[in-house]
Amino acid sequence: MKSSVFLKLLGAFLAVILLGTLVLNLEIGREWTQSLTAQLEKSLQQETRLFAYRVDNDTTHPLQNMVKQVSEATGARATIIDRNGKVLADSEADPETMENHAQRPEFVAALKGAEGEASRTSKTLGIDFLYTAAPVKNGAVRLAYPLAAIKESSERIQKSLIRGSLPALLIAVILAAAAAVLIARRLQRIVSFAERIAAGNLSARIEVDSADEIARVAMALNITAERLEQSFTEVESSRQQLEAVLNSMQAPVIAVNRDERVEWVNGAMNRLMPNRVRLHAALLETIREPDLLMAVRETIQTRQIHTTRAHILPGRTYEATVAPMLAGSAVVLLHDLTEVERVEKTRRDFIANVSHELRTPLTSIQGYAETLLDLNTADQATREFLEIIRKNTTRMSRLTQDLLTLARVESGEQRFRMREIPASQLIREAQQYFGEMAHLQGSELSIDLGKDGMVKADPEAVHQVFSNLISNAVKYSSPGTPIVIGARMRDHDVEFFVRDTGPGIASEHLPRLFQRFYRVDKARSLESGGTGLGLAIVKHIVIAHGGSVRVESELHHGSRFFFTLPRAETAVPTDASDKVPEIPQGIAAQDLN
Repeated sequence: MKSSVFLKLLGAFLAVILLGTLVLNLEIGREWTQSLTAQLEKSLQQETRLFAYRVDNDTTHPLQNMVKQVSEATGARATIIDRNGKVLADSEADPETMENHAQRPEFVAALKGAEGEASRTSKTLGIDFLYTAAPVKNGAVRLAYPLAAIKESSERIQKSLIRGSLPALLIAVILAAAAAVLIARRLQRIVSFAERIAAGNLSARIEVDSADEIARVAMALNITAERLEQSFTEVESSRQQLEAVLNSMQAPVIAVNRDERVEWVNGAMNRLMPNRVRLHAALLETIREPDLLMAVRETIQTRQIHTTRAHILPGRTYEATVAPMLAGSAVVLLHDLTEVERVEKTRRDFIANVSHELRTPLTSIQGYAETLLDLNTADQATREFLEIIRKNTTRMSRLTQDLLTLARVESGEQRFRMREIPASQLIREAQQYFGEMAHLQGSELSIDLGKDGMVKADPEAVHQVFSNLISNAVKYSSPGTPIVIGARMRDHDVEFFVRDTGPGIASEHLPRLFQRFYRVDKARSLESGGTGLGLAIVKHIVIAHGGSVRVESELHHGSRFFFTLPRAETAVPTDASDKVPEIPQGIAAQDLN
């Protein structure tokens, strides 16, 4: 600081002082010279007028003697000139040797009746003179005074000013140095304060001992530091609270920066992978899970939340949710799904086993009931009981078959025979297969096709999807109302739809419509023999194909069910080892769940 600010301030002060002193001296010298010159002009003009008066009125003395006397009396050079510019007499030179003065400016002015004056170097003597001229009867008279005297006087004044300025200049330099030291010292306090703040000492303050501009800056910085310290304390408190909350969580948490390096982990993550998680190391060095690493990278790039499954440890399955944070970083939350998947698998196995065990006795009961009905040996009451048995065993058989189908689709055990097929072919086959059924129920099944395209799907699985959707539409539509099926090409998939003009579905039912065993009209569903699994099967078959399902409906305005299938040119190739699908045959159409 002393080598920079102090020297700069001192240099600036000295430059101002020296420049001010120089300008002051020059201005005083200039004013002094102008004042002396003005006085000399005035005095010389008066002497010139007296000289002219004498020449006009004194006819007894020769002109040469007269100029000598005037020169001795005034100390100036005296000259008499006729109207033609010829020098008649001169106190300093021989008139015969002097050149014609007709073009001298002061002489020209005098011949016009005015008093002339000029300053120049004399060609005769080579000295700077101040000339004044006045008119006479036969020409003009002129006095010339050397300017050397004025220059000598000005130089003496300049020297006196310089000698007088030196003490003042010395005092000014001392005061400037003192001021520079004072300002530099106060700036040094501000610099020291800033360095302490930068080093993390937010309690640093600047001592304020005056009320000038620098003091106001210091006070403003103190207020800023106080607010910064308060904000930092609040942020640190929030950080500690957040860290305490995250450390108390049972779910492992990892925070990574924009370079995919580990910035922080909670206690659960350290317990999950002891001695493997290193701060500031690349996430790839800690977790070698491609799907999780890709989700982290996409979250950092797109600032969107991504969720994926990750097998970080052998035999364990985690759901990883990656969320963006500030400054391009991201946080990973791991949720252990191992137990959930085990319970879900147990549930599916139980349902599949129970359904499988029930299928044989139900088939037997149904067969015996139908046989007894065919014998026509029972009375009317017995036949009614047998019919009830037959209907309920038929419904139970459908339910067990649907449970087996749903269990296979959910578990991924059921493989689909994927092939490229035109969307229009799937629509026309559905119309051919279900058109007669709709006609028997009093409805008309028509198709609405836009631009055709290839999809990659299992035709029998899609047939089952259409079976459930069209059966629901027929079941809930009034006789004589149309049912439309069709497809529309989109960027990366084909959207199929089934549209009816039935009673519609209230909006509160739509979010749960594809859940298993969910029914809008339970009484009607049970009466028609529905199992409540039809739309759940539809959903899982479509999802297994890489598509999605949705529904649009309003009360008294019909319903529109949509499902999508990937286009053939964008679909992922299917493994050639996939097993041939076992789509159950003879499954009854499902009611609206």
